Amino acid sequence: MPTPVKLAVIYYSSTGYSAEIAKEIAETAQKAGAEVRLRKTAELAPEAAISSNDAWAAHAAASASIPEATPADAEWADAIIFGTPTRFGNISSQLKQFIDTLGGLWAQGKLANKVYSGFVTTATAHGGQESTLLALYNSIHHFGGLIASPGFTDAVKFVDGNPYGTSHIDAQGNNPVGEQTRNAARHQAQRVVDVAAVLKTGFAA
Repeated sequence: MPTPVKLAVIYYSSTGYSAEIAKEIAETAQKAGAEVRLRKTAELAPEAAISSNDAWAAHAAASASIPEATPADAEWADAIIFGTPTRFGNISSQLKQFIDTLGGLWAQGKLANKVYSGFVTTATAHGGQESTLLALYNSIHHFGGLIASPGFTDAVKFVDGNPYGTSHIDAQGNNPVGEQTRNAARHQAQRVVDVAAVLKTGFAA
C-alpha cells in the first residue's frame, strides 16, 4: 500500500474565519486518508492591537493550543495549503513572515515538487481575493512547487466562482462561514490530496 500523503495546512487568522476554513480542509484531508498537520503562523501584531478588538482577542485565546508552523512542517509535507486574510490585496504579514523563513529549504531544493494551494478571506466581495491568491502563488513558482488550484473542476466551484482557491467574504464579521465556503474547501482539500497522491506514487516508482 502507498504511504499516505502528508499535508500541512498552514494559515494565519486574526478573528477566526481563515482558521475555520483551515479546520474544514484539515478534517476533509484526514477523511481522504492524508496525514495532516494543522498549523497557525506566529502572531506579529502587538498585544495592544489584539486586545483592542474583541473578536481578535477571543480568537487568539481560542486558538492558543494550535501549534505554530515551523520550516520543519514544510519540509515534512508532500503538499501544503496556505491560508490568509487579505491585506490590501496581498497576503498577511504573518503568513509572509513564515514563507520568508523557508529560504534555507528553498536553497536546498526541499520545497520543489511539492503540491501547493491556497485559500483567502476578505471583508468585501471585491476585497482582493484573486490578487491575494495570485500573490501567494508567486512564491510557489520560486519554490519550484506545483500549484493545484481547484479551478472549475466540480459543480461547487461554479457556485463560489473562484477558480484560484477557496474564498470567503466575512462582511466585517457579519457573515459566518457557510456551506458554500465549506463545500469549496472540501473540494480543494480532496483535489490537493488526490494530486499529491499521484505525484508521490509517480516519484516513488
